[in-house]
Amino acid sequence: MALIQNWLPPSRENWELIVWGFQFFPLFTATQWFVSYYPQGKTSVESRFNLPGKWAWATMEAPGFITLLYVMYTLPKQQGIESLPWANWTMAALFTIHYIYRALLAPLVLNPSMSPIHITVWASALIWQITNGLSLGGWLGGYGPTTVYDWAGRLYMIEVGLVIWGWGLLGNMYHDDDLREIRRAAGWRQKKEAEKTGKPVQSVDKVYMLPKNGLFHFILYPHYLCEWIEWTGFWMIGGWGCVPARSFVLNEIATMLPRAVQGRKWYVDKFGKDKVGNRKAVIPGLL
Repeated sequence: MALIQNWLPPSRENWELIVWGFQFFPLFTATQWFVSYYPQGKTSVESRFNLPGKWAWATMEAPGFITLLYVMYTLPKQQGIESLPWANWTMAALFTIHYIYRALLAPLVLNPSMSPIHITVWASALIWQITNGLSLGGWLGGYGPTTVYDWAGRLYMIEVGLVIWGWGLLGNMYHDDDLREIRRAAGWRQKKEAEKTGKPVQSVDKVYMLPKNGLFHFILYPHYLCEWIEWTGFWMIGGWGCVPARSFVLNEIATMLPRAVQGRKWYVDKFGKDKVGNRKAVIPGLL
């Protein structure tokens, strides 16, 4: 049953339009190179239009994998496809695993706190996730490979892509947790101080330090780099000609790279150039 006729799941014509248009997303993110205003995370601002960080993050990120899975379960029936190849479901599983961690476990269970997110950031991310879910879901659900023969001769590339994806995910999780440890340690200190003084526990939403473990020795946003590596492995699994997977990787880089560069400037302004040292934003030794 279609939730929105010809759009959810999309007709082939509409899916092709989505895939074509999504390739131009980097044109919209170019403004981030010139505007530092980004009301989320460490650069969040006081606003009546702010949403609670944890729930805003979950509700703007989770629709991506939900959309992808919905399309993959409904589109084959419309296309008369009895079953999808195992490789299609493998890619869907990788996408879902990442976002169960990233959209649900990280904000709602693992993160001690999160800064508020402005409703404009929430809405933009929600649209991006649904568009990406439709793009990838349509390819995996019936408009891309539909038989095991479509994947013939690609086992080696799939295996290599899986390894790269796995290491990227582990690196992303490791560096995420290093950032969480800063908040956890601050929270423990605040709790002990509150017990001594009898005052309420102070919020740690805006507690920041320079992380030092892992790739933080060389760059300030290794979790971004690891996520790009992860999705490059995902792209390899689908094949270099998989436009939805390619757009996914390039669009992530297009929106996250300027934020990392702006973020490095934020670290320099807050902690000083000497403390930041030679650490780059997101690519060791380069940028």
